[in-house]
Formats: sequence, structure tokens, C-alpha cells
Amino acid sequence: EKDNIVLNLQQADFSQADNIAEAINETFGPDVATPLDSTSIKVRTPRNPSQKVSFIGLLENVNFEPVSPKAKVVVNSRTGTVVIGGDVRISPAAVAHGSLSVKIQEDTKLLSEGTGTVVGTSATVAGTTATTAAETELDVDQQPARAFVFDPGIQLQTLVDALNETGTTATDMVAILEALREAGSLRAELIII
Repeated sequence: EKDNIVLNLQQADFSQADNIAEAINETFGPDVATPLDSTSIKVRTPRNPSQKVSFIGLLENVNFEPVSPKAKVVVNSRTGTVVIGGDVRISPAAVAHGSLSVKIQEDTKLLSEGTGTVVGTSATVAGTTATTAAETELDVDQQPARAFVFDPGIQLQTLVDALNETGTTATDMVAILEALREAGSLRAELIII
């Protein structure tokens, strides 16, 4: 055991621990690093004490591919600040809240080749190439209690931007996000500070 050190991750993540161990093994050889759990990686070090410091120096500089950030939303309920980490999306839902109405609808259109510059997906159908493009239409109104309607997979950022455009209060923003979480439509961890 004295020929080993244990690296501890600041945030528990099994995928990240595995990625780091894999990068160490690619750099120094097989079975040098072993992930022990979501926060610990055991690394075999040289037996010669004079080589340990230089080995650890090299170990500190091993490059690895970080995992995608977890979908997380942090809201400061006092200031209304919303921080969205990762690719946070909303499943289909309908939420009624006061007099605010937000409709988000996505429509996929088939565009023939040569009709303009479109960023989308190209496909060849029956010998011709076509491009599809998603157009998002966003309507925000202040009217007597109406419902928010979301199509599958809409990004949370789109909703937050729409709410901010109408001057939604921090309290209302928190209430809407909490309701989406409770309904199971917010595909992220919600942290309210």
C-alpha cells in the first residue's frame, strides 16, 4: 500500500473517475490506476522514493476528457439569477401561473436544396437532397391565467429568456421551475439558494 497514492475528486462522479484512471493507464501503462469508487482513484507509484515526486509531477499533467456537465439549474430566489449548467431540457408540460402565457412550438420544415443557407440536417431521398430545419416560434403574453405549453425537448434557456422578456419576478421564476421539477418535466437537478 505504501507504493500507492489515492487521488480524490472534488465532486463524486463515477464516469469522471473512470475517465481519469483510463487516461493515467494510457500514459503510464496498464493497471497503474484503478478507480475505487465515485471519488477515489488508486494509483501505483514507483517503489524508489526519489522517483515518486517526479512521477506525481507527471501525473498532475495527465490530460483526460472531462465528462459532460450534469444537467443542473441553480436559482438565486432573491435576485432571480438563473444559472443553467449542461444541456437542460424540458419534457412536455403545461403550467398555469398567474397572468403569464408562454407558448413554445417547434416546427420542422423540409427545405429543397438551393433555397438559401440553412443550418440543418441533410438527407437524400429518391435521388434528391433535402434539408430539414427546425424553426422555433416563441410567443409571450400577459393575459388572464393561461397555460405554458412546451414541446418535447425544448431547452430551458428558451423558457427562461421568454420569462425574462416579460419581466417575470424572481419569485414567479422559482415557482415555475419548482412546478416543472415536481411534474417531472425539468430534466435537471434544481438547486434554489
